[in-house]
Amino acid sequence: MSDRLYIFDTTLRDGEQVPGCQLNTVEKIQVAKALEQLGVDVIEAGFPISSPGDFNSVVEISKAVTWPTICALTRAVQKDIDCAVEALQYAKHKRIHTGIGTSDLHIKYKFNSTREEIIERAVAAIKYARNKVDEIEFYAEDAGRTENEYLARVVDAAIKAGATIINIPDTTGYCMPWEYGEKIKYLMEHVEGLQDGRAILSTHCHNDLGMATANTISGVVNGARQVEVTINGIGERAGNTSLEEIAMIIKCHQATMPVSTNINTTKIWPSSRLVSSLMNMPVQPNKAVVGKNAFAHSSGIHQDGVLKNVQTYEIMDPKDVGIDENSIVLTARSGRAALKHRLSILGVELEQEKLDKVYDAFLRLADKKKELNDDDLLMLVGADKAETNQVQLESLQVTTGKGVTPIAAIRLKVANEIFEAAGIGNGPVDASIKALKQIIRREMTLKEMTIQAISKGSDDLCKVHVQVEHDNRVYYGFGSDTDIVTASVEAYIDCINKFKH
Repeated sequence: MSDRLYIFDTTLRDGEQVPGCQLNTVEKIQVAKALEQLGVDVIEAGFPISSPGDFNSVVEISKAVTWPTICALTRAVQKDIDCAVEALQYAKHKRIHTGIGTSDLHIKYKFNSTREEIIERAVAAIKYARNKVDEIEFYAEDAGRTENEYLARVVDAAIKAGATIINIPDTTGYCMPWEYGEKIKYLMEHVEGLQDGRAILSTHCHNDLGMATANTISGVVNGARQVEVTINGIGERAGNTSLEEIAMIIKCHQATMPVSTNINTTKIWPSSRLVSSLMNMPVQPNKAVVGKNAFAHSSGIHQDGVLKNVQTYEIMDPKDVGIDENSIVLTARSGRAALKHRLSILGVELEQEKLDKVYDAFLRLADKKKELNDDDLLMLVGADKAETNQVQLESLQVTTGKGVTPIAAIRLKVANEIFEAAGIGNGPVDASIKALKQIIRREMTLKEMTIQAISKGSDDLCKVHVQVEHDNRVYYGFGSDTDIVTASVEAYIDCINKFKH
């Protein structure tokens, strides 16, 4: 009988720290409900002391979900803990996640402290939190670069103070898999509270060197019984360990892995698409498990093998991760019921009024495309946000072609007033942006633009991500349309609507 491996999802905390990927409270609740359906054991809902928005999100997520534990992050500071306790007041199952840096680098340069003082601060924070809630998780930040003997002393002290989960983060993604595994093994062998079951170890690995998943699995094999992960592996810098990769590694190797999870793997694909859409963060096509090429075969040899026996080149059934090859195809002739059904599969439930609006937009897009895919639908669900923006694109007309100077005529609604302008440029997007800037007279510079096609058809809906610098600050914008130029302008306008007015 394998041990239970607890899945701690930090998409809404560590994952949301990616620049430009912040969610509002309603969107966070949507993700939290999807995580509940997916079967995660713990949802790290936020860092309450960091902002009123984070505080409110923890409150509302606590109300919205039923069985997962809701976790709030804090530093080893009393006011952080008090704030987290207040934010968790409505949670059915609550956890405080508190901690402090333990590597010599952190102790010296971040805290200007000593090893002994760090242990004292950790113990004091845990004891204080333990008087507020029953379940305490302690994190030893930068444990990956912390000397093992000292780390064991910290962990021992934390367990004796009342922590029942000990997080061993490879905060900088520095460890090699065998090093991280040996670290977990050393702690299991040298800390009494881990041997007698008073506490369990948790992994929290970053992907700076591309080894987050390997390190996490190495930690599990050597005794960790909780893993901290995110949907699509999102997170600061190069990201965190991917939930979907861990879940499917354990499923594919269930005969030899010492653990099992509560994850309903058929919910992986819709959860991935939902997070990608809400955070405006595309999934790379070759991403393991959830990339759109994960089950694609272009090599003739591979295609031949798959047609003869799918197991020749596929170790996972697409249906196991929620990809239904026999799903209903949505076209301009599809009704509301088909649209509602497909959105429900994607984890999106809409009230009738909102469904009607999305359906109208669906029909307009379906007139341009032969059939709509899941990404198209998720784009439509989020499209109505623009209706409340101060700056809105009313119309855009562009003349371009070989031997023709690109000219763009743009019409904007700004605070309910209509403005028009024209511009020329070295391309249709450049001409459109120059016309836009004639209306929005602010110093702003396009720093980066990424254009992504969702499928391979010429009628495809494309997604555009941009970074615009204004007033020494970088803003992130997103737009989507079947027309690349329109999508680019919408993304630029999305940035403008986020400017500090």
